[in-house]
Amino acid sequence: MAERSTAAVDVADNNGDQPLTAQADQATTDGAKTAKKVGTHKDTQRAESESPARDAQPPELHSGHKLARRYRLEECVTRLEGFSSWRAVDEKLRRAVGVHLLPADHPRARPVLAAARSAALLGDPRFVQVLDAVEENDLVYVVHEWLPDATELTPVLSSGPLEPHEAYQLVSQVSQAMAAAHREGLAHLRLNPGSVLRTETGQYRIRGLAVMAALRGITSEHPQRTDTEAIGALLYAALTQRWPYESNAHGLSGLPKGVGLIAPDQVRAGVHRGLSELAMRALVNDGATASRQEQPCTTPEELAKAVAAMPRIRPPEPAYPTPAAYSRPHPSARPGGPVQPVPVPPPAPLEGRTGRALKWTVSALLIAALGLGSWQLADTLLKDGESDTPRSQSSGDDLPKKTPQPIRVVDAREYAPDGSPQAGDVRNTYDDNEGTLWRSRSFKDGPALAPFKSGIGIVYDLGSSQKLSSVSVQLRYEGDHTSMSFYAADSLSPSGALSSMKKLSTTKTSGTTAHVSFKEAPETRYVLLWITAVPYSGYDSKTFSNAGYKQAINEVKFTG
Repeated sequence: MAERSTAAVDVADNNGDQPLTAQADQATTDGAKTAKKVGTHKDTQRAESESPARDAQPPELHSGHKLARRYRLEECVTRLEGFSSWRAVDEKLRRAVGVHLLPADHPRARPVLAAARSAALLGDPRFVQVLDAVEENDLVYVVHEWLPDATELTPVLSSGPLEPHEAYQLVSQVSQAMAAAHREGLAHLRLNPGSVLRTETGQYRIRGLAVMAALRGITSEHPQRTDTEAIGALLYAALTQRWPYESNAHGLSGLPKGVGLIAPDQVRAGVHRGLSELAMRALVNDGATASRQEQPCTTPEELAKAVAAMPRIRPPEPAYPTPAAYSRPHPSARPGGPVQPVPVPPPAPLEGRTGRALKWTVSALLIAALGLGSWQLADTLLKDGESDTPRSQSSGDDLPKKTPQPIRVVDAREYAPDGSPQAGDVRNTYDDNEGTLWRSRSFKDGPALAPFKSGIGIVYDLGSSQKLSSVSVQLRYEGDHTSMSFYAADSLSPSGALSSMKKLSTTKTSGTTAHVSFKEAPETRYVLLWITAVPYSGYDSKTFSNAGYKQAINEVKFTG
């Protein structure tokens, strides 16, 4: 089975990118600089609004035009500054994709190609993936995923501020993703509500990493500060439904003029204090937060660590239906009209001969049961008195059993003996957040990974030698062919081959949860989770998505 590289055209999840909006991207016409150097997120907005567009027009293409004999253009969703963006169909793999197009002689064509190819090499599932970057027939085009089931943050915020737990998930996931990108030397420089998507499972995906800045000619002397401030602006908007600058943007009202930047908990009542301070630490990087006795966050890495250091914000309790929800409709309710529930009164007590007879029958049965129970209790006490050893001490089976305790994972590392790692961050599998995940790449054949790949796995460090009683694994994709084994390893980077490790257990599951109990309670510090078969992740005829065989892990829990 050949493994699909995330930088290649045949790698994708079940979805793709959303259309680009041209909101606030009004382009003027007279000659200008094509590269705009900025320092902060606020400067980025100002530079974009003031910079004129390039005189050259986007390529004259139309719906139905085909690129590389496989990408059929369907609908133009953006056309400005000499480039255009399209919704298209990859006819070879029968899936929806997005395409950015610009002339090969456009001054930004080379930077766009370089940015797209660098972003494709990252292969992080938290970003909308670049699938192809090509120069052909006087055109440069970038093909990327299309996510039809994801929603831009812009309409989400227009309906109201996020709950504290949702805002916490937003800043946590976005800051971790951008920290990973900056470790690879990649910046976004255009993070805003239009470039962050929320999936139906509550995960956040970032689109346009490096590419959107290159398309618009944006650079920055302090890219980490720029992206950190942008994440702070996203959190601020999520908490207050206001944009943290004086100008209106992204469908949100700005702050009153002359007031300056005020904390979210001073803008709106009931804002979570810890998240409010976090937004200010990200937005203000010049030491102005010293009055709050908090250090500013100048990089996404610092922001991600600050989020992790916060007490975890739990989701709100589910609202259970009231008894009125099960009531009968009001007698005066019109057919087809709104139902006005009327509480159903409790049943009236039984009356008459039947009721009295039933009461006497129940009473007699209760008396008989109590008498039988008393006789059995006395018999037990007498028998226990005849023995020198109380029954409670006669057998080890009667001793209270030890309750399994959770074992905390302190570190983890991907195990790839063939030198070909997968696409996700292993830390997402033990962060107590079911909204994040680590996932494999897509495979053409399956479900067994062999003979082309022996397996994929993660080694977990439990901090010290522990006696294991069980492990549970929360998976994303269900199917009939997820096979996994657990081994006792000697370190986070095992020195020996798989055959030299002690196998603890093997299981096969068809659902999204695998629970394994270890019979012998093995004692080890390092545990390898090794997956040798993965399910088919689905095909959607509406979106032409075909992701092949893959698996993803949301959470792994050990008990001892």
